[in-house]
This record gives sequence, C-alpha cells and structure tokens, in this order.
Amino acid sequence: QVQLVESGGGLVRAGGSLRLSCVASGSISDFNVMAWYRQTPGKQRELVASITSGGSTNYADSVKGRFTISRDRFKNTVYLQMNNLKPEDTAVYYCNAYAILRSYWGQGTQVTVSS
Repeated sequence: QVQLVESGGGLVRAGGSLRLSCVASGSISDFNVMAWYRQTPGKQRELVASITSGGSTNYADSVKGRFTISRDRFKNTVYLQMNNLKPEDTAVYYCNAYAILRSYWGQGTQVTVSS
C-alpha cells in the first residue's frame, strides 16, 4: 500500500502562483504515471497534468503554458507548479499514482483563487 500526501494548497489572488507537492511513501519509480487531478463540487474529477516514468508530460488544455509538473525521484515527490492562476483553477487537487492493476490517491489539497 502506498500513501500519497499532498500539500501546498491555499488561497491566492488571480495571477499568483502556488506549488503543490505530493510525497509518496514508496518509490514513485514503481509507477507508470504520476498525475495531478482536480475536482470541484458537482463535477467529475479531471486530469490536470501527468508525467510518465519515462519523463513525458501531458497537460489539460486549460493549464498549458501555466502549470508545470515535475518530479524528484530521490525525494519520491511530484510537484505541480501553478503560475498565473485564475479563479477557474479553484478546486481540490489530488495526486494519483498509477501502475497496472494499482492506482492510489492522496487526500487532496484545496486551492482557492480569488478574483
């Protein structure tokens, strides 16, 4: 069982920045994909950004050019740098670790962007 712990959320004004961290209790190298998702009340959880074990990244169109996903294998940590935040980025952000037949979620961290 792997535990994922997110941190770094908070309240920020539009145009500001936040960096989210996701620390895994095990090696993130064991997973095919590490990703960040977000969810707002009444909506489905949506993929924000992902990074594969090979280092390939993928972003939702709505965050391209503003968000950057990265990882530190030595620290078993995945980051999401969020710049030029917009009110529509307000959500609970979740970290996900995916491998064949295994998928783990963190507890989420709230990001609130005021206009």
